Amino acid sequence: MKPMLLRALCSVLCLGLLISTLSCKPAPKPLTEEELVGLAKQFAGFFSGGKPAEAVNMMDATMKAAMPEAKLIEAWASLTGSLGAYQPSPGTRCAEEAGYRVVYVTLAFAIAEVDMKVVFDTPGKVAGLWFGVPRVAGSGMYSPPAYASQDSFTETECVVGTGQWQLPATLTMPNGSGPFPAVVLVHGSGPNDRDETVGPNKPFKDLAWGLASKGIAVLRYEKRTRQYQGQIGDPAAFTLDQEIVDDAVCAVALLRATDKVNPARVFVLGHSLGGMTAPRIAARLGAGQGGAPKGLILMAANARDMLVLIVEQTEYLAGLDGQISDTETAQLAQLRDQVSQARAGKLKPGAAVLGASQAYWTDILAYDQVAAAKSLDVPMLFMQGERDYQVTMEDFGLWKESLAGRAALTFKSYPALNHLFIAGEGRSNPTEYGTAGNVAREVVDDIAAWVKGL
Repeated sequence: MKPMLLRALCSVLCLGLLISTLSCKPAPKPLTEEELVGLAKQFAGFFSGGKPAEAVNMMDATMKAAMPEAKLIEAWASLTGSLGAYQPSPGTRCAEEAGYRVVYVTLAFAIAEVDMKVVFDTPGKVAGLWFGVPRVAGSGMYSPPAYASQDSFTETECVVGTGQWQLPATLTMPNGSGPFPAVVLVHGSGPNDRDETVGPNKPFKDLAWGLASKGIAVLRYEKRTRQYQGQIGDPAAFTLDQEIVDDAVCAVALLRATDKVNPARVFVLGHSLGGMTAPRIAARLGAGQGGAPKGLILMAANARDMLVLIVEQTEYLAGLDGQISDTETAQLAQLRDQVSQARAGKLKPGAAVLGASQAYWTDILAYDQVAAAKSLDVPMLFMQGERDYQVTMEDFGLWKESLAGRAALTFKSYPALNHLFIAGEGRSNPTEYGTAGNVAREVVDDIAAWVKGL
């Protein structure tokens, strides 16, 4: 199946990728929600109706340069070629993200649906465009994993944090008197919910129910960037601490204060960017009241920096059909240029390239997760799907090589599993995330055995 264009594919570590560079934060919004929805539907109509010139006329100057008529035509051909005939009946929903007005338009095709994210500037011009992961038609709904014994645990609602950034959460507690070991689940990039939902898949729910069935309490929570979309403050000051670390530290504190939890046996499990950030979370905890966690579980954690992975993943997706077109080659060159700007610290104030500001990239690039892991005196379990194209076996190998000789480390890789730790066959691609599945039983078994063995 031919992949969609580079910008139409899922992002590295679930990080959204805008096509254009949004050069400044919008002023107060003069257009109503209804007007923006109307503009988004009009744009979608031009895009899907063979009127690329009219669609381009709705863009701002930056977008016109980044996505001229020829690229729109190729994007539409790639969508229909991959997902079948278009079935007009677009649904919409509005959002405000990092100060920008956004309308999501759901485009339905014969075998899948795709959310098209249309970003508007103040005058109502299209300033950014992004396509989500296809949700494959007929791929089913979420079903609990067979290894989850739902009569062996109880779930209660709670709140992580206090004050401005309180986050709705779910505590999954094994039945019995305890005290139980406990795990905090830390999300990857993007505005994830507490289940880390991707299409019909809910890997964090699988982990919570599977581990609780084996006598381990689990806390999962809405990510701040989901619960407070558009309310996170100045994007230029947003860093990894605000995205992940601060809330994870609060989650650990909540678990340690919870009845039936053994406060000395609380673990942090990070997936993807959450795994990369786990050593930073542990260091913060170690420097404060309560001390470091009992151990870290790093699932699909990148050892290299995210900008490297963004380019690598984009190259992989472009070549899934066995060739890279001239347009894709040009897009890759543009992406490498944006990455170079971010790496050199040359993004303009207020700019949002690759979905984040210069402050965010500066913070990410200054953080050496491998060095941070070396400095910790806690057990660590590294887990990697060998079919993962977002964080690859190269990262897994770098962790092993860099931490060689350090005590209390365990490494597990799984030949059939993808980035979500769900089994599949052949080369992994974004469309498989739209097919319902569950985190593999062996992953849950290995985590439970490791936790109970410490």
